[in-house]
Amino acid sequence: MTRSVLISGGGIAGPSLAYWLGRSGYAVTVVEQAPALRSSGGSPVDFRGDQMDLLARMGIDDEIKAHQTGMGDQIVVDRTGRRVSTLPSALLSGEVEIERSDLARILYDRSKGVAEYRFDDAVTALAETPDGVEVAFARSPARRFDLVVGTDGPHSGVRRLAFGEETFFRHDLGLYVAGFRIPNDFGIVHGGVVYNEPGKFVMVNSGRDTTTALVTMIFASADRDDHRHSVEDQKRLIAGHFTGAGWRVPALLAALQDTPDLYFDSISQIRLARWSTGRIALVGDSAWCPGPGGSATGLAMLGAYTLAGELALAADNHVEAYQRYERVMREKAATSQRTAAWTVGTFLTPGTERGIRIRNALMRVASTRPLIAAFEWSSRRGGARTGTLTGYPLAGTHQPLPAPHAR
Repeated sequence: MTRSVLISGGGIAGPSLAYWLGRSGYAVTVVEQAPALRSSGGSPVDFRGDQMDLLARMGIDDEIKAHQTGMGDQIVVDRTGRRVSTLPSALLSGEVEIERSDLARILYDRSKGVAEYRFDDAVTALAETPDGVEVAFARSPARRFDLVVGTDGPHSGVRRLAFGEETFFRHDLGLYVAGFRIPNDFGIVHGGVVYNEPGKFVMVNSGRDTTTALVTMIFASADRDDHRHSVEDQKRLIAGHFTGAGWRVPALLAALQDTPDLYFDSISQIRLARWSTGRIALVGDSAWCPGPGGSATGLAMLGAYTLAGELALAADNHVEAYQRYERVMREKAATSQRTAAWTVGTFLTPGTERGIRIRNALMRVASTRPLIAAFEWSSRRGGARTGTLTGYPLAGTHQPLPAPHAR
C-alpha cells in the first residue's frame, strides 16, 4: 500500500524531500502558501565539501553550476570608500553559489514529476489519529495523510500547530537583517562591497544578473518584536539604525524607501528538544534554523535526504526513522548553529571599532595567496560541516522512476 506524505513548504527542504520520497514510491503532496515560485532574485546560497556529493546524487550539480552567480571577492571599504581589506570568495561563496530562487526552481523541476504541488494554500489544523493525520487547509478540502513534515521555515506553521508557539523555541541573536534589490549603479560585476560600523554591516553585491545589486543590511537590536511591524515601520526602523552612517549608506537608505520587495527579519535560531511528535516531523529551518553563515541550505537538503533515507531503512516505521534521523542530524545542526552565531555576531558585525580593525587586518592576511589556497582546500574538504553522506537505499536520479501512484 502506498503511503501518503504531506510536506508543508515549497522552498528548498520541501522539494528536496519530495524528490527523494517521490522517487521511492510515496504519494507526496507539497503545499506552499506563496501563489507561485519566485521567478527571480533571492539571496545567494553556496555549497561546499560533501554537499557537492549530495547535489551530484540528485543529478542537479551541472545545472546549478550553469546558473551559479560567479561571485568573486568582497571588497571591504571604510566610510570614505577607501579599500581596507578583502573577503575572499572561497570564504563566503563556497565551491559554487546560486541565487535561492534559481535553486528553488531547479528543485521544483526535479520533484514535480513525483509530487503534487499546491500553491496559494496552507495548513490550518492538524489532528493525529491512530492511522494518520487529518489535515485542514486554508483553501483546499481536508485530507488524511500517513505522515506530515514541516519544511516551512523558521516561522513554521506546522511547528506552531504540532509543538507550540514560536516564542518557546526561538533564540534571538540580537541582530536583524534586511535585504532588497536596487539598480546596479555601483559598477559591481560578480563581486561586492562591504562596509561596517560598530554593530552594523552593509553589503552590496551583484552576481549572475549584473544589472541589479542585492543590498544586505544587518544591525544589532534588542527588540524581539521588530520583525512584526508593517513594511513601512520596518523601513523607518532600518533607516533609524543607519542614519548618519558613512560610505554610500545614505543613497541605499533612499533606495530602500522605494523598494517593493523588502525582506526583513530577526536573525534567530530555532532550538527544540525533539524534531518529531507522533507522525509529524520537522526538517530544515523549521527544525533548527542556524542563521547566516551556517550552511543552512545545504544542511536543509541533507536533512531531507537523511529523513527519506531513514524511512527507507526503517521499512516505513516512522517512529524509528524519525529517531534515527535526529541522531544523524542533531550534532550537525548544533555545529551549524554555533558557526552561524560566531559568523554573524563576531565576524560580520563586530561591535566596536577595534573589532572592525582586527577583523579587517585578519582579512588582509587571509587574502594572501597561501591562505586563499587554504580557504579553498578547507571549503572542499570540511567547510560544509555535513560529513560523508550515508548510503541510503534511495532511488537516485539515474535510476528509473517508481510506477506512478494513484493520487
